[in-house]
Amino acid sequence: MTTSRPQPRWLSQEEQRAWRAYMASTQLVSDVLDRQLQRNANMPLAYYSLLVWLSEAPDRRMRMTELAERSKITRSRLSHAIARLEENGWVRRESCPSDRRGQLAVLTDEGFAALAAAAPGHAEAVRGAIFDRLSAEQIQQLSEICRTVAEGLQPEKGAAADLPWLR
Repeated sequence: MTTSRPQPRWLSQEEQRAWRAYMASTQLVSDVLDRQLQRNANMPLAYYSLLVWLSEAPDRRMRMTELAERSKITRSRLSHAIARLEENGWVRRESCPSDRRGQLAVLTDEGFAALAAAAPGHAEAVRGAIFDRLSAEQIQQLSEICRTVAEGLQPEKGAAADLPWLR
């Protein structure tokens, strides 16, 4: 008895063009932004993003698990990044007062100063790489498309998930 497999749902030509354009643009934008931050602020884009999340958190502190979720990275990658940021004096870890097993990442004054120094150049790089090239309507469409894709990849409440911050 042979079991028939469902036929693959191949991408149409237009979907293939969109997919390839998406891949090329995300890789190039990430590279441009990462190189700009490395050159001007001596930090990779991933570290800059962590500093931003911490700067926006109450008292500039956040549980490590929440920071991993917001950053969409694995806990081990976050732990490594926080260790490097600690070496720079930009972040410190503290025990979570409400959960002895939990840890908080805390943005130091030095980290906040490094972020403040890097932010203008980063904003200009983002503007040059993306927003200066788009109309107001395209910016709105980009926002809606990205939000729709991201929300579609989030599991329903209670459903099993293989998301980076849960690994």
